[in-house]
Amino acid sequence: MRLRRSLTTAVGLAAVGMLALTACAAESAPQAGTGEQATATDEAAGATDEFPITITHALGETVIESAPQRVATWGWGTTEAALAVGVVPVGVAEQTWTVGEQALLPWVEQEYEALGAELPVILTDAEGGASVPYEEFVEADPDLILAPYSGITEEQYDVLSDIAPVVAYPESPWTTPWDDIVTLTAEALGRSAAGEQVLADIDTSVGDLAAEHPEMEGKTFAAIVDSPSEGLVYVYTPADPRVGILEGLGVVSAPSVDELDTSDGGFFYTLSYEELDKLESDFLIAYTYTEEEAETFGEGEELQAIPAVAAGNVVKVVGNVAVSSVSPPTALSYDWPDGVPAIVDQLAEIYG
Repeated sequence: MRLRRSLTTAVGLAAVGMLALTACAAESAPQAGTGEQATATDEAAGATDEFPITITHALGETVIESAPQRVATWGWGTTEAALAVGVVPVGVAEQTWTVGEQALLPWVEQEYEALGAELPVILTDAEGGASVPYEEFVEADPDLILAPYSGITEEQYDVLSDIAPVVAYPESPWTTPWDDIVTLTAEALGRSAAGEQVLADIDTSVGDLAAEHPEMEGKTFAAIVDSPSEGLVYVYTPADPRVGILEGLGVVSAPSVDELDTSDGGFFYTLSYEELDKLESDFLIAYTYTEEEAETFGEGEELQAIPAVAAGNVVKVVGNVAVSSVSPPTALSYDWPDGVPAIVDQLAEIYG
């Protein structure tokens, strides 16, 4: 069974407000400059597809004449997809949720280390993808720019295309399903077979978790972020990847989530405290960004109106890195211990 999940948008998450950490300054990170990556000379040899490769996307058609050796990534998830199929990007967008010293998410740092590769140029992304640091792309000297899950505009695409061929999103900004990110990235790199293997491994991993915990099958859930300052919660719809990957475990998004949905096809909507009693589900998943937030979650009478909270059936994802591992899930973060596996452990305690 192929798991399908639409990705959350970085812009939308920024609107939630609580999801961002203070970014490490890009200038503090070691820069790859124009030096070759340790594995760059092996990358052409790793390609299994025939070049040239043509990829059609929302902003045009991109022809990749030969196996790229200096890849830059922009947006979310593509860095992990490239690494997972054996290609080491020379430039990547900074991730403001990270606590890593290099402004990289920890599973990305670990993969560079495991591959014995030089750390990439960190491309400044202070506005959640709204602006593009063209000069930094020039300095990174890529021969391919991958942005299949990003918000680049047609104007930004045109400027970046003067630097290197660019692969944009297939339909619209910030909406590419995360498994399609793996497929598109692998295809652009001439490694479609490797991409299929990555997805097969993920399906197996999630399927194994589901098989180990049959007690979860059919349980309904709602996934939220609480915003006390606004007097409301953000409710994530089945279009969001954090919902989609959990449905691969056998649990299902509660009917009430759809019934209350005002997003018109979006990945989240807001629900005022006055309506929380309508959010009915077997259990609730709460995304919290500090230990203190997690410890105090549900103590106020407002959230006690949610039936699952009142019943004590609450699963918490705690900390920016843990939340990042499932928002969106990627080729390297789907099995991050504090993400999906921790959710499964908590469900086992509730229903085991």
